[in-house]
Amino acid sequence: MIRAAILTLSDKGSRGEREDKSGEVIHSMLTEIDVTVTAYEVIPDEKELITKKLFEFADTVDLVITTGGTGVGPRDVTPEATRAVIEKELPGFAEAMRMEGLKHTPRAMGSRALAGIYKQTLIINLPGSPKGVAENLAVVLPVIPHTISLIKGNVSECAKDREK
Repeated sequence: MIRAAILTLSDKGSRGEREDKSGEVIHSMLTEIDVTVTAYEVIPDEKELITKKLFEFADTVDLVITTGGTGVGPRDVTPEATRAVIEKELPGFAEAMRMEGLKHTPRAMGSRALAGIYKQTLIINLPGSPKGVAENLAVVLPVIPHTISLIKGNVSECAKDREK
């Protein structure tokens, strides 16, 4: 069983001024791959707080998915906070998500989302809009279980893939 945490970054959401539709989309989509969401929080776009929460979640789950704060606005600091936590970056995740996003809008070029590994936890940044979340997560969703298995040291997963 894969345990996940959803971290929504939204100043308005953290103050109760906006409903977290993006977090709901993530939760719903993760059920497609039998992931259990064990932690969920909405916090403001504050780099230190995001970093602290990523470390906290990564010690208790296999997967942390963030939504929000990946653009170019002055308060968009999720990639910087994530980069301060991860030990290995997985650029293929972000590249695939941006390529998919570009099929829908040229604005996807402004995404600074990234993905990486901290200890044995996969961390993935998603955009803040429910539509962007659905499009981006759909691209990486099928490889999440495999990637987490490899992060945990199950190298037999690689051998199975080569046999196909």
